[in-house]
Amino acid sequence: MNNLTKMKIEKPAHEVFEAFVDPAKIGNFWFSTSSARWEQGKIVTLRYDEYNAEGDIKILEIEIDKKIVFEWVGWEGHIVTMTLFELGPSTTIIEVNEEGFQETDDALLTELVDNKEGWVYMLTCLKGYLEFGITTLRAGLVK
Repeated sequence: MNNLTKMKIEKPAHEVFEAFVDPAKIGNFWFSTSSARWEQGKIVTLRYDEYNAEGDIKILEIEIDKKIVFEWVGWEGHIVTMTLFELGPSTTIIEVNEEGFQETDDALLTELVDNKEGWVYMLTCLKGYLEFGITTLRAGLVK
């Protein structure tokens, strides 16, 4: 069972890719900090200062400007694939596919909706950051 989310970003794939893998950029739209540049085989710690929370991801695959695959450490089987499709010199579709949901889980619907909400929000913050320079959307979602 997977959850697929897509968004169009009016920037080249390279800029979209670097927003994730460069620790100096990710804090502008998603997590507060990233412990290292995202590279295949690395375990990277992501921190949310606002929620006093952190978690690790293991980078499973990197294809520069095209794909990032990682697994949430501690969430067995939850693998995220981010695929970048460059439509032209300044337009990219980013597709985020998270796998690992269990169809037999009683909370499946809640988990899928919460997961979709998170990815849509993150991609909206990414769009605001890359297209308009807005860095204040991150961590603004209130539950």
